[in-house]
Amino acid sequence: MLMEYVALWKRLVPLYDEGEAKAVVRWMLESAFNLTTADVLCGKVTQLSADDQLKLEQMMRRLEKAEPVQYVLGEAFFRGRRFHVERGVLIPRPETEELCGWVVDTVGARGGLRVLDVGTGSGCIAITLAKELPGARVEAWDVSEKALAVAQDNANRLEALVVCRRQDALHPPTEEECWDVIVSNPPYVGMSERQAMHRNVLDYEPHEALFVGEDDPLLFYRSIATYAATALRHGGRLFFEINPRFADTLVLLLQQCRFSQIETRDDAFGRCRFIQALRT
Repeated sequence: MLMEYVALWKRLVPLYDEGEAKAVVRWMLESAFNLTTADVLCGKVTQLSADDQLKLEQMMRRLEKAEPVQYVLGEAFFRGRRFHVERGVLIPRPETEELCGWVVDTVGARGGLRVLDVGTGSGCIAITLAKELPGARVEAWDVSEKALAVAQDNANRLEALVVCRRQDALHPPTEEECWDVIVSNPPYVGMSERQAMHRNVLDYEPHEALFVGEDDPLLFYRSIATYAATALRHGGRLFFEINPRFADTLVLLLQQCRFSQIETRDDAFGRCRFIQALRT
């Protein structure tokens, strides 16, 4: 009976290594069919109803085409919360959880902050900060109507006070001293890096949320930093998730925008992945 589970994960080995293939199948079986790891190892996959067997096969076929399991299930976990995701919306990454943690650790002692998340996608950053910063008033921007709908749905389900607004990060409004915190995980993957990425990213996730042209890789950072230079209150902080390739150049950009106390931080894999700066 155990071979049923083995047969399932082995179907994914051409796409994933053995450990990841097992994890993907276990997640799917638990989320979609309420089978615990103990249930799976006891062979209860074979006891699914005919309808569930059909559903399982349909999901496996999607996974075999390299569709991310998060899209197949319609969910992703972020900072311990379950977020709805679907095609056209970037899947939240563990690195971005680290960014949120840095924001909370840095400014969390202050209450009633006004916080802006630029390029919100699923809303994972905005909702996390709304839940973890006491009394924060959070606004989330995105240019994608689909992303905004998903973000607002997530905010409603997770009971987070977040205002979602359609706004192009490359054409922000002219504002002064509106925010205490601005945070963004903008597109930062260079087009030359595409060949190193997996099919499940290239074939399914929204390219406009991932890639930026090699001719101007700091396009979004420049626009957001320029906006933040006036829109942040004095003493406010700007946080970015970044491409390690451009860390040094981004430090210079923030200096040119008259930010101070510029600090970079590595992610859990030792890559320079985050930066923050202070408006003095």
